[in-house]
Amino acid sequence: MRTKVAQLQQKFKDIVWRSHEPSRLETFSDAVFGFALTLIIVSIEVPKTFDELEETMKGGISFAVCFAVLFQIWNNQNIFFRRYGLKDTFTVLLNAVLLFVVLIYAYPLKFLTVLLFSNGTTLHEGHQIAMIRPEQIKPLMMIYGAGFAVIYLLFFLMYRNAAKRAHEAKLTDQELFHTRTVAGINIICMLICLAVMTLTYTATRQTAGKTGFFYFMIPFGYMIWYRYRAKKARRLFTTPAKLS
Repeated sequence: MRTKVAQLQQKFKDIVWRSHEPSRLETFSDAVFGFALTLIIVSIEVPKTFDELEETMKGGISFAVCFAVLFQIWNNQNIFFRRYGLKDTFTVLLNAVLLFVVLIYAYPLKFLTVLLFSNGTTLHEGHQIAMIRPEQIKPLMMIYGAGFAVIYLLFFLMYRNAAKRAHEAKLTDQELFHTRTVAGINIICMLICLAVMTLTYTATRQTAGKTGFFYFMIPFGYMIWYRYRAKKARRLFTTPAKLS
């Protein structure tokens, strides 16, 4: 699957693929991501009543969101290894921490998505109970923000390490520029997560949940950063047209 995704990504010529076949490290990573998806979708017990089955089926939307998030993380990791093919100790360590975070946050991610796409209650032993109390919203938002901040930090460190190993990876000047661009957007996203966590920490019990809307700053961060870097790339790498 990694090879197929890599082939689809070939149309983006920012960085030439240096690795085309999954390594043992990537194969292990795939197993971990697969296990994380299993934790999200599989229930310990088969529903015993139709009410329980209906409650389980309601989780379809939340699973789709969880799947999309995990796929995005996996795809970013896949693109990194396809681009650079690095297997140095620091890269292996960062990848191991990334996989650890993915496993640790599988259940919190599922809980949050189920909470968002439900009325805030769940079926437990035949009774509808509240999934969360008002005073627990702030800790939940802090946990969620910390997880994504760490993931963005790990990708920043991976791309920064790739930039430091530009000579080893035989990166061109344009590829090094794009590597630093990707590192930059990851640190920007991490800072946004930290800013939202700060807002959540200082918010009242009633407004803590609303701070999550500030994560919509991330797409704007992408747009502004890549527009800035694209202009800079044109100045650095575009050869002025000769006057006729």
